[in-house]
Amino acid sequence: MPVALTIAGSDSGGGAGIQADLRTFSSLGVWGVSAITALTAQNTMGVQKVLGVSAEFINDQLRSVLEDIPVDAVKTGMLWSRESIEIITDNLTGRNFPLVIDPVLFAKRGEQLLLSEARSYLIEHLFPLATIVTPNIPEAQMLTDLNDITTFEKMLEAAQRLIDCGVKCVLLKGGHFKGAEGHSSSCIIDLYYDGKEFIPFEKKRIQTNHLHGVGCTFASAIAAFLAKGYELKVSVQFAQEFISKAIEGSFALGKGIGPVYP
Repeated sequence: MPVALTIAGSDSGGGAGIQADLRTFSSLGVWGVSAITALTAQNTMGVQKVLGVSAEFINDQLRSVLEDIPVDAVKTGMLWSRESIEIITDNLTGRNFPLVIDPVLFAKRGEQLLLSEARSYLIEHLFPLATIVTPNIPEAQMLTDLNDITTFEKMLEAAQRLIDCGVKCVLLKGGHFKGAEGHSSSCIIDLYYDGKEFIPFEKKRIQTNHLHGVGCTFASAIAAFLAKGYELKVSVQFAQEFISKAIEGSFALGKGIGPVYP
């Protein structure tokens, strides 16, 4: 069985983070292993508290997994601190498995999930190791200092800026984008760019408020298909189909934003 490693935070409400990643891997026939970077007290109403895991213990988790289990792909999510990114970078440098980075900066309701001082280190040191980086539009605005990604041309510019930072490939998710020339706001456009080729992935916008864990699930699906041996563009295409079904299966849980369900 293919193996995928998730390096991310724990969501006590079960909708995102490590829980969503492992659920996605299992749904796609991939064995999931993990290294937890932070614990969150979290439910459908939001994130109430974060407890970062020490860099030393993150290192212990990664070494335990990587020294024993053959990993076929890695996905990162919430990384929380610069110290954790340093340890993760050290452990992943020189490895030949694909790496999917979901640059989680904030939770669905805006709570900070990556400390501000860690952002530049993430860009300078971990991004160049990535096979693909999957920011949404608000994350791309913060990572590229573009504050007005409101047109398709600005999406292209943001993708190019990320490539200029050393990223090999970008999938700029367009769920926050309301429309572009020739495209209806009833559709979502995700922009794939590898430095040479722009590919817009267009899919129907599913009307639901229950989107907790959508980014985690999507990035984990890409990693799962890469672990199964599919090439990158095919993995992204299959993950697009998978996340649409997961959103269709989303449901109300608790009093707030419910989870997508693959």
